[in-house]
Amino acid sequence: MHNDMILLWGLSIDAWITIATVITIIAVMLLTKVRTDAVMLIAISVLFVTGVLDAKEMCSGFSAGTVVVTGVLAVVMAGLRYTGVLQWMLKHIFGLPDRFTTALLRMMVPVSMLSAFVSNTMLTILFGNVVKRWARKLNTVPSKLYLPMVYAVQMGGVCTLIGTSTNIVVADLYENATGKTMNMFSILVPGALCLVVGIVFIVAVRRWLPERKSPEEAFEAAFDYTVELLVPSDNPNICKTLGEAGLFHVKGGNLIAIRHFDHDPSVLSEDEFVMGGDRLVYAGQIDDILELKETHNLVVSDHHIRSVNEINNNYELRIAFVNFYSKLIGKTIGGSTLERDNNMVLVAVARRGKRIEAAPREVELQAGDTLLFECPRKTNTYAEHLASMLQFSDFHEVVKIGPNTIISSLIMTAMMILTAMNVVSLLYGTVLAALSMLLFRCCTINQAMDSISWRALMSLAGSIVLGMAIAKTGIAQKIAFAVISMVGTQPILVMLGVCLAAMLITQFVENVAVTAMFFPIMYQAAVQVGYEPAPFLLALMIAANASYSTPIAASPNMLVYGPGGYRFSDYMRIGIPLTIIVTITGVAAVILAYPLVKL
Repeated sequence: MHNDMILLWGLSIDAWITIATVITIIAVMLLTKVRTDAVMLIAISVLFVTGVLDAKEMCSGFSAGTVVVTGVLAVVMAGLRYTGVLQWMLKHIFGLPDRFTTALLRMMVPVSMLSAFVSNTMLTILFGNVVKRWARKLNTVPSKLYLPMVYAVQMGGVCTLIGTSTNIVVADLYENATGKTMNMFSILVPGALCLVVGIVFIVAVRRWLPERKSPEEAFEAAFDYTVELLVPSDNPNICKTLGEAGLFHVKGGNLIAIRHFDHDPSVLSEDEFVMGGDRLVYAGQIDDILELKETHNLVVSDHHIRSVNEINNNYELRIAFVNFYSKLIGKTIGGSTLERDNNMVLVAVARRGKRIEAAPREVELQAGDTLLFECPRKTNTYAEHLASMLQFSDFHEVVKIGPNTIISSLIMTAMMILTAMNVVSLLYGTVLAALSMLLFRCCTINQAMDSISWRALMSLAGSIVLGMAIAKTGIAQKIAFAVISMVGTQPILVMLGVCLAAMLITQFVENVAVTAMFFPIMYQAAVQVGYEPAPFLLALMIAANASYSTPIAASPNMLVYGPGGYRFSDYMRIGIPLTIIVTITGVAAVILAYPLVKL
């Protein structure tokens, strides 16, 4: 007998398999560090193998318009990035405020407006450096500015269909279900009202903003963690390699640089020969390192390292933070091949703004730990190559403002106007804009491809397939009936009930996945009470994006967790009331802006 014919408590076996898969996904995301894209790929594979989905349905997410739009939008963003449009705005819009309240408004208002059209992740990275500069100007800590920034980025992203992937998902699924298209600015009025209410709330409770010591302060003075030792001319280790002399791997720290009289080696290696007069720069537990004076006949140099720029002309010190889902959590750098594989050396480790007084390579890492590395100069490869493990705080990219700056701005503006006026569809408009960016050389093909987050696209495709399974197996209809049985057929209560459920889950699960799972539920709930689904789905956009209460709720939240020196509870203090206020405001604003129409 086919699975669909076997019913248990009104649900087929296929439905129960889907429910078990969804519960497992949520548990894995909450309790493990497994990548979201891998979780989604395994989940849809399970649904295919068990017969819940056929081959066409399993692959449908990868060809969905949502995935294509998200991918090509990344190319458009690359054009804006590499022609300096965002950097120009950064320079001319922000300035330097003289009061904290003014700083909040001058940051949140323009950031939220930009986030309606620009990648939230890119904005968070770009404006992170502005926050640090402002904090020094205002004599405060960055933690009081980072959270308002990421909250503004997320609230502003809701105001257009392209501001966030969740909105694109809803619009695409709605078009597939009804044949009707949503305008790019369909969500503008409710989204803008939520944004205004959210900004007012944050300014009103600004004293609740956490005041945490910046982790980077632990590394501000290089002499706190470095020592320079001199090789005297009668040292018995002369003409031996660093490895043979026992000077490369030492107790309590690392060799981060060696200075010969004639040159500094471009690559630090244990095969480098020791010569008289060499200066060896070590970092780590200074007391342990100084024992080398006695054991290896070295002397303390008369010139102590006091500036990070003095260490080596070929290398620089860079700060990185351990991601919340990093594979390094619970491990030591010494127990991994990270340094060797990436030609960099760990200098020091800090936790909650204080440097850990232990051998850096032996410290068991935790989420949010701050790591100081010595890396080759003039490279940005680390931020992308190690993104799954480490988040580098600096942004070295320098772009030249020129004719292409204007061209990329015009391309972006044309895309918004044409799609907003329904001259072209969102898919057609974004593809045309991406091709134009490449044609006019606003970015290279390599830059465009590197700007696309393939992991995010995999997660997005898997989420869409999961939502399809929820709809196909009748789970969405059952949940919709359950909601109606609890709150009645009053459409406002039905809308609010589903939104509150989505709002709760999106604090712990990636909001794109939450949107895909709740779309069929909200759609069925609207149909069951006899109303046009569009307003219900606009409310879902706001609720699924209201992910402010935990650092794992959204990518911008995680990006500032380390740099801000935050604790998990810091997000809850303002995030929980903000989440509730924004969700309720969103439902009310949708009802006011779009009167509910019966089918």
